[in-house]
Order: sequence, then structure tokens, then C-alpha cells
Amino acid sequence: MPENPPASLAGWLTYLEALHPKTIELGLARVQTVKVALQLNPAFPVVLVGGTNGKGSACAYLEAMLNAAGYRVGLYTSPHLLRYNERVRINGRDADDAALCAAFAAVEAARGAVSLSYFEFGTLAAVWLFARAEVDVAILEVGLGGRLDAVNVFDPDCAIVTSVAIDHTDYLGDTREQIGFEKAGIFRAGRPAICGDVHPPQSLLQHAVSIAADLRAIGTAFEVVPQADGWHYRGQREYRDLPNPAMAGGYQLDNAACAIAALETLNQRLPVPAAAIRQGLQAARVAGRFQVLAGPPEVVLDVAHNPHAAQALAANLQARPCTGRTLALWAMLADKDIAGVAQALQPEVDEWLLAGLDVPRGASAQTLHEALDGIAVSAPVTCCESVAAAWRLACERARENDRICAFGSFYTVAQVLQLVDG
Repeated sequence: MPENPPASLAGWLTYLEALHPKTIELGLARVQTVKVALQLNPAFPVVLVGGTNGKGSACAYLEAMLNAAGYRVGLYTSPHLLRYNERVRINGRDADDAALCAAFAAVEAARGAVSLSYFEFGTLAAVWLFARAEVDVAILEVGLGGRLDAVNVFDPDCAIVTSVAIDHTDYLGDTREQIGFEKAGIFRAGRPAICGDVHPPQSLLQHAVSIAADLRAIGTAFEVVPQADGWHYRGQREYRDLPNPAMAGGYQLDNAACAIAALETLNQRLPVPAAAIRQGLQAARVAGRFQVLAGPPEVVLDVAHNPHAAQALAANLQARPCTGRTLALWAMLADKDIAGVAQALQPEVDEWLLAGLDVPRGASAQTLHEALDGIAVSAPVTCCESVAAAWRLACERARENDRICAFGSFYTVAQVLQLVDG
């Protein structure tokens, strides 16, 4: 414990940011040591949710459906957009500052000389809170990869991998096969392993078989059947005429199906009636995932930061046409596939407003411009010094029937949300 423990959540977060020499350090040994010291052995079911894209949505569906069924649900996700409290939810509410400070103090007292990263510290604090709150079930979202991610020190009763695409290549590898193996690391022998990728890498399937996990893949163990004004789910049970999710995009049916498949595996301990599944589909929301703010002009916010997510964003924009122009406010991190994102979005954009991100790993507006030059976009391009400057310019240029689409990073969406709220 520091000589003078932080008195506020902001103070704790500043302390955690400086505690460990690396922002990201994959590995379970240090987290496991502190988990044992904290005596964190959850008696409640644990669901781990990983995947390149879609894991936040799958978590939201699980939380909403279980809450609708009357269960006390703990949800841990990352990163946050505006407040750290967003990462830890109990019974549908963000944890308050006092609860988080108490959890951080407990982890600090238990860790001794063990150095923990910001995410590792937060993971243990979240589960400590869930245990104190006596939740009925905990949903833990993987931060990065799976096999060596901090949440993987907790043995899941069910694990979900929503999708496998190229991202975080410095840590996970640069092929779907390498990344698929890392994602599959959250599977356990004899435990349900849900796969929502319609074309899963062989590495993921082989790992599930090699450890004798109870693999349940979309298209074989369960499936989505779209209908004109809804959809059917077919798995261990069949749910007919389900409402479309409130979150936009055809791929959301796959994410929702993963959640239902997971609930089927927990049915003995946590039965969820069909009415709660229906209610959860319409209640689940995730900020920054094709989040539409009413205009005029309409504003679309999306954290899409890899080509797979950008393709989904492009499809959503195409499915929701506007009568005017689409102005893209784009800012990204430099270590992402910038050219791949540009290629996916360029058919849907009428004007580009590029911004640099003043954060570690942030790409400059000029770097984004070079990516657009590389694919020879014909739409006009303007470089701005910041997201705030790009937002002001977008608001000046957008007419009533236009729309502004701000995307490329959690940082991008967070800054625009602050500007809108401000």
C-alpha cells in the first residue's frame, strides 16, 4: 500500500498508470499470485468473452438477458469511453467511485511486491467487487487475445469467441491462424466453448479438440435464421420470431446468438425464459458501436479500428442511407491497419476530415492522408490538428440532410462524445 493511499478514483487511476513499466504485458503468473492472495475463487458462474470484434456486444446481450431474468449480474469490460466506472457494472449500474477505490485498496494490500499492469489491477478489482456484491453470474470481457489475458486466470463455466480477425499483430501474430490460437486459450477442457465465427481458423478448432472442450460453433451446434421482420435461433432449443436486436447490423444476430448459446449451457444454474431473451435483445446497447445521435445533422459514432470492423461499419452506413453527404471524421492509432480501414470505408464517404490523436501510439492526420493517397480516393480530404478541430469543421460544413460519421478509435469516439455533451 502506498504511504499515502489515493483519496479519490482519479488518484488511484493515476497511481495505477505509473505502477507498472509496461502498459501491456501479457502473462498470467503475476495476476495468479495476487488472485490467490485475495482468495478470489468465485462461487458464481463465470463467462469469458473474447473475439476480435463483437465481444462487447455479446457481453451486452448476456447482461441484458440475465438482468431481464432477474439475476444479479457482474459485467467487466474495457476500455471505457468517458469514465472508468463504465468498466465495472453490477446489476446494470456502473460501480461508484467509493466501491472502486475500496476494490483497488484491497488489491494493493494483497499484491505485496508483485507488479501489476493497469488492466491486471482493474481485472482483479472488478472480480473482488463482484464477490463482495454476491452476484449470481460474472461476465468478463477479454482485453487482448485470450490465452495470456488477465481475465483468463478465472476458469470459465462457458467461454465465447465471437470472431477472429487481424488486429494487435505485435502481440497476437499476423495471421488468423496465430490469432485464433490465442483467442481459443480461454476454452477449458470439458467446458462449453462457443464460437461465433462462421469461418473459424483451424487453430481454434484444433485447440478446442485437443483439450476436449465442449465446442459449439455457429452453423453447426447453433444457427441464425433471418426472417423478414425478425429471426429464429436454433440450438439446443429453438426460439422463433425473435425481435431484431436494437443494435444495428446483420452481424449483431451472430453476436446475440452466441449469447443465447452460452445461456443454454448455463440453463441448469441460471435458467433464462424466452421472454427475458426477447427483452434483452431490445434492451442491449453498447456506446460507440454504430451509435446514432439524432440530428440534424445525424451523427454516427463507431470505434471501428480494424478492417473487419470497418467493413461492418460500411455495411451499416450503406443500409442506413442519408439523402445528403457522409462526412467522415477519422482518427486512429498508428499501429493499426490504417490502409485496410480506409479501403473498407472509402466507398461510403463523400468528404474526409482527418485528425491526429494526441495519445501514445496516436497517428497523425498526415499518416491518414498518406493512406488515402495510397488508395486514390476521389473525395475531398482536409487534415485537422485535433479531433476537436475536425469536429468543429464537420459541424460547419454539414448541411441538414448530411451526416457526420466519427470513427477509428475509442479515443476518437470518446472525444466526440465529450464535445457533443459539452
